[in-house]
Amino acid sequence: MFFLTVLLCSYLQISQQIQKTTANGKEMLSNPRLKPVQGTLNVEMNQNVSLSCHSDSGTPPVRYTLFKHNQKISTLNRSDLTPGLFNLTINSASDIGEYKCKAENNISSGGKYSNSLNFTLKEPISKPVLSSPTSQAKEGQNVTLSCLSENGSLPITYVFFKGRQSISPPVKMQKKEAAVIFLFMNSSSDFGIYKCRAENSFCNNTKYSNSFNFTLAEERSHSQPLIISLGLILLLFIIGFALAIPFFIIPSYKAKKYKSTRSSTGFTSTTNAEEPEDYVIYTEIGTAKAADGDTYCHSVSYYYY
Repeated sequence: MFFLTVLLCSYLQISQQIQKTTANGKEMLSNPRLKPVQGTLNVEMNQNVSLSCHSDSGTPPVRYTLFKHNQKISTLNRSDLTPGLFNLTINSASDIGEYKCKAENNISSGGKYSNSLNFTLKEPISKPVLSSPTSQAKEGQNVTLSCLSENGSLPITYVFFKGRQSISPPVKMQKKEAAVIFLFMNSSSDFGIYKCRAENSFCNNTKYSNSFNFTLAEERSHSQPLIISLGLILLLFIIGFALAIPFFIIPSYKAKKYKSTRSSTGFTSTTNAEEPEDYVIYTEIGTAKAADGDTYCHSVSYYYY
């Protein structure tokens, strides 16, 4: 059994060697390997980078072709098995990938393709925004604070501050989401100015947020509803009094003034109880002599509305 296993392994090795070598002794290329010369895939905008494409084995000369998003962007010829070096400039977000290369020699059919590479763009972070659903709170209330930088390459690390003192461990966000902390407003010392700080792997790129101020909410007095009710009653009284002036007070005043004027000329006035309140009767009383010489009283009534 052991002998059969060794024989099978030998056969496979010989078959692979035959596949790599043609009848005239030329060897096919191995699959090339694509890697960044600078050793990292983290890049910045407008940065120059180099990619190396290399087949370890095969018969030269070798032709290397670099592709970005399956589109050919450059070709290099090598007379030996030295790597093909492609120089690039990262000018926009579309330049970060996907990259592949292909190696070909005179005996290969279709060439061999490498692994894929994608750069990670290191973008400076923008000034973070610190916010909360409320800026007023009571003692014993729970509140939240959110800190978010809209722009910047991930991950982004956030730290929260009360004044100049850190109040949270670093919070590392792998997504474009806000870092959130929960606060318990235990005493008056918990109210005041808060800030947050954001930073990422971009060199010398630390930004502080706006200030956010928590203030103590004023509690309503129990007498406040009573004061509001009294104010409404007073307002209704003033409105009612203003409406009564043209309908009741002014007509009554005019009637009294007219009565006073007529009394000085021998007129008296009476009000008919069966008539409306603004219906007034004025009666003039005088004396006259009859034909036989007797004296009698007479009156003349006037009606005013």
